[in-house]
Amino acid sequence: MLEKTTRMNYLYDFYQSLLTPKQQSYMYLYYLDDYSLGEIAEEYDVSRQAVYDNIKRTETMLEEYEEKLLLLEKFQQRIKLLNHMKDLMKEDSLSKTELLQVISELEKLD
Repeated sequence: MLEKTTRMNYLYDFYQSLLTPKQQSYMYLYYLDDYSLGEIAEEYDVSRQAVYDNIKRTETMLEEYEEKLLLLEKFQQRIKLLNHMKDLMKEDSLSKTELLQVISELEKLD
């Protein structure tokens, strides 16, 4: 569950501007403020089922955006490559060739 929450938080960060204000609000309250479905339903004077349906639809939309745009995947690849570069820089025998290769991979991501 924690892994899903973390993924949804990242997807929300990347794609929130593509959501309606209501979708943004429900996702923010549910995933970032840790509100329950009942608390959100009470806040908006709707049923728990309506909140649940909206959140599930929005989750699906966020996953579809990621399938097409790959912003989260590229972000994760960038972090991995940057960490690899840091590790290379710490080594006594710095391989410039390997470092240039990592830089090249970073450039390809954009």
